[in-house]
Amino acid sequence: MSFGVIEYTKTHATATITLNRPQALNAMNQKLWIDLKKALVEAQNDSNVRAVIITGSGRAFSAGADLKESKQRSLEQYRTYLEGLQETSRRIIRFEKPTIAAINGYALGSGYELALACDIRIAAEDAQIGSPEARVNSSVTGGAFRLLQDLVGPGKAKELLFTAENIDGREAARIGLVNKAVPADQLLDEAKAMAAKIAANSPFSIKMIKKGLQMAQGEASLEALMDFEVEACLACVSTKERQDSLDNFAQRKKNSK
Repeated sequence: MSFGVIEYTKTHATATITLNRPQALNAMNQKLWIDLKKALVEAQNDSNVRAVIITGSGRAFSAGADLKESKQRSLEQYRTYLEGLQETSRRIIRFEKPTIAAINGYALGSGYELALACDIRIAAEDAQIGSPEARVNSSVTGGAFRLLQDLVGPGKAKELLFTAENIDGREAARIGLVNKAVPADQLLDEAKAMAAKIAANSPFSIKMIKKGLQMAQGEASLEALMDFEVEACLACVSTKERQDSLDNFAQRKKNSK
């Protein structure tokens, strides 16, 4: 199967999905989410695939939502986009096979949330990871309200989301946001080695273990939480402050060239 904005490769029992919009730092647009979903279906249906790695081409894992595209959407179009995003995020969270995010460069906003949805995260030591939503009058998606707190605890989650500051891969490993941080030139090798260790084990056992771990999480249902995320994000992006933030972002980018 061919894809427009991702690369899908398979080596032994590991499938690697590479976000491939390097000219846009792999910013997440609607096409990328659609291709990602298709690639996940491909990996799920391939009985030879036992683990999946998600990474990015070029200088970023993903710099977050494509603000050029989002600026042009009506509120109803934004709802459709967010619901599609949530559907793909749910697919990753509930994916029966183990998923590993190999975080290179920038992992911001919805790119960061994509990494959170994976089972295991390995980051380059110099990766830049963060949620800038509070700076641009938006809100998080992808189940991040639960996933982030599960990893780092409520206090640290609030600090990261409220300050909207980036942290590097080393700090992310220190606080438990990622499993480990490695030199950038070792990132993919490390992710593939981890995938190989997983693939050597019983796929049915891994499937049952993953399902049990998901059942053990939280009180509020993931469905209710992710539905709330759509409403929270729409409420934010429909304000005048959101438009001002996008205009300021575009002006800063223009001035930096």
